[in-house]
Amino acid sequence: MGFRQSSLENLALMPNSQFWQKKKVLLTGHTGFKGSWLSMWLHLLGADVRGVSLAPDTLPSLFEVANVSECVDHQICDIRDYNTLKSVVDDFQPEIVLHLAAQALVRKSYAEPISTFQSNIMGTVNLLETLRNLSSVKVALIITTDKVYADCGGRIAYAESSPLGGHDPYSASKAACEIVIDSYRKSFLAANGVAVASARAGNVIGGGDWSEDRLLPDAVRAWVKEDTLQIRMPHAVRPWQHVLEPLAGYMALSELMWRDSEHAGAFNFGPPTENAVPVEFVIKLAREAFGRGEVIFSQTNPELHEADVLMLDTRKSTEVLDLVKPWSVSEAVNETMSWYKDFYQGGDPARLCIEAIERFEQRT
Repeated sequence: MGFRQSSLENLALMPNSQFWQKKKVLLTGHTGFKGSWLSMWLHLLGADVRGVSLAPDTLPSLFEVANVSECVDHQICDIRDYNTLKSVVDDFQPEIVLHLAAQALVRKSYAEPISTFQSNIMGTVNLLETLRNLSSVKVALIITTDKVYADCGGRIAYAESSPLGGHDPYSASKAACEIVIDSYRKSFLAANGVAVASARAGNVIGGGDWSEDRLLPDAVRAWVKEDTLQIRMPHAVRPWQHVLEPLAGYMALSELMWRDSEHAGAFNFGPPTENAVPVEFVIKLAREAFGRGEVIFSQTNPELHEADVLMLDTRKSTEVLDLVKPWSVSEAVNETMSWYKDFYQGGDPARLCIEAIERFEQRT
């Protein structure tokens, strides 16, 4: 289906459609899972979006099956290439920058550490450097991850002030990004009137994700082919959230910083701590929602380091921002698996995303 902004009339006012109407938004990583959802949402809100990214790296990809290129100015660009990136950014003269482009997989970072560090650290440096002398930009939000914190073990909910760290190359690269972001904010961008923040979120689920080594995409791939899903760490605890929840947070924070740059800084985005539940619990919900699926749970020592427990203290974002009430874990899983079921039964993926956005907005 094509994208029509008339769909906007069915949406609630969070995010604020009047704010986003005709805003020039540079969105990096728009061909990825989260980037595709955000591209569609921004388009429905009336924003003028230029997407900067590599080509989609999954088959299928939400970007392609939902025809997301129809709702953005689609630019293929490697953020590691400073000169090309600067040309694309300068030409567009964005007002708001949302930086999602990254190598985002923990296990892939073990196999490809150099490209992970190059993309995540130097890609971020390159983007921030392009903003130094750009008079049009007022807000820049850099997306990192909930894995930027040093793993202290136990059921600790990490706050924005918790020590940064990173055992695996992915986490380390994103922790380093936080230092880069803080440096550019203090050294250059704040003095230029640019409000710069980092957003720390992870364990995002939702329809249209076909990335490798992610729980529900792995489950869907196995169950569609009637294969058995093997789970290596069923008792690992994560703060699960539907993709629309952090995206709403990113837009709410951008709106706030546009009005008041004093709110620039780091923000955690995630569900209440009660939504931090084990992998096994989530998979059982997913299997029930999907209607079928064989699973083998085998608690083994992982070949590569992964934290047993990860939880976030999100009081700052919930107190500062007027965020929509999050879906419960079961609601988020049901939304996700319903999307996949409908897609594999021939449902239009763009329409499935728009309807999910409408349901989410109606919770305000």
